[in-house]
Amino acid sequence: MTVLSNRAGRADGSRIEAAETAPPLLGETEGPLTLGAKIGAYVALTKPRVIELLLITTLPVMFLAAKGVPDLGLVVATLAWGTMSAGSANAINCFIDRDIDAKMRRTRRRPLARHQVSPRAALVFGAALGVLSTVGFLATVNTLAAALSVFAILYYVFVYSLLLKRRTKQNIVWGGIAGCMPVLIGWAAVTGSLALTPFILFGVVFLWTPPHTWTLAMRYKEDYALAGVPMLPVVATDKRVVVESVVYTWATVLCSLALWPAADLTPVYGVVAVVLGAIFVIEAHRLLARVNRGLTGALLRPMRFFHLSNTYLALLFTAVAIDFLFQ
Repeated sequence: MTVLSNRAGRADGSRIEAAETAPPLLGETEGPLTLGAKIGAYVALTKPRVIELLLITTLPVMFLAAKGVPDLGLVVATLAWGTMSAGSANAINCFIDRDIDAKMRRTRRRPLARHQVSPRAALVFGAALGVLSTVGFLATVNTLAAALSVFAILYYVFVYSLLLKRRTKQNIVWGGIAGCMPVLIGWAAVTGSLALTPFILFGVVFLWTPPHTWTLAMRYKEDYALAGVPMLPVVATDKRVVVESVVYTWATVLCSLALWPAADLTPVYGVVAVVLGAIFVIEAHRLLARVNRGLTGALLRPMRFFHLSNTYLALLFTAVAIDFLFQ
């Protein structure tokens, strides 16, 4: 495990000094906020764009578990409490990362960095969302879904945010487990149990997360280096990052194909998974070809792969959701 506190290492063994020796990039101090702006700040603490991605993986699994259209009330309850659960973890993460968020250009406009919300208020808000989501799951869904939700919050806060993120280049690999939990929660909400099928989809999201996140981190690696966060693109060469991304991309696609027989899905899902997988793998190898030609920075175009990875996951899970129509 690579340990960092105030500095990150380069692939050539040299060190990158952290923010205490770099020009300050602190967020601006805000004056009094209107009610609407205050509400917006609290919403921003939950990281709505991250929650959108989590919901994209929750709802299709509920269709798969129900082998058709699940109960509408159950869907609304699961998505509502799931949103609060994810919002809880994200808000507490903002509290934990408030120091590095203020140093990074990509995150310095978050509410705590801009002093729109106090650290104490953010922590209380996050904890309250966690309690409310747990009570909601227990009251309207089931105990297993509630337990999985609590595990996701605790794992994201204590394992990823506090233990892994600032200490190891494998942070996003193992920390990504929290982002896979909505798959299990969606299945448990419908069936009250777990099975092989949701764990295969769990594997798809788990394997998809590293290349998705690493290509984004390639774009913002100066930010992570400045904050002393050892994301793989900070501590490794572009070539190594891309090679590992290619490996994970292949593994993601193979895992998605394993779902076809395991869940007894129709050839419609199979064709969609093959076509999407081929596009995903081809783009990964295009990224590898660019790095092999010595291209760096914007010329490497890592964000092209990042955006494609979002589309890949959304369409794959859409195929999971609608496959029952072709049974």
